[in-house]
Amino acid sequence: MMFYVYVLQCFIELKYEFYIGYCSNLKNRIYQHLNKEVKTTSKFDSLKLVYYESCINKTDAIKRELQLKTGYGRGYLKRRLETYLKRDSYSGNMLPSQGREASSILVSRSS
Repeated sequence: MMFYVYVLQCFIELKYEFYIGYCSNLKNRIYQHLNKEVKTTSKFDSLKLVYYESCINKTDAIKRELQLKTGYGRGYLKRRLETYLKRDSYSGNMLPSQGREASSILVSRSS
């Protein structure tokens, strides 16, 4: 069994923030976020999976999640996603499309 540490870019109006979590079933967890089953992300208009890592055991995944939630970890993510974040801000495309595509890394909630 694999464990995943993931980062969601969470959009509300024209602003976004990152949500960092871990799970053993990434696809199922994304759908839980999408269907507002996770209190922390339920307030957001749409979500986009922008990064994930896999770990062989749960302890390593938990440690990595906690590390990414620190100032150093968030700095790492900004550097790691630098090209992606610049592309979105240059194109003016801050909000993802509203499509619901299971095979895509984009997940949005229907209004």
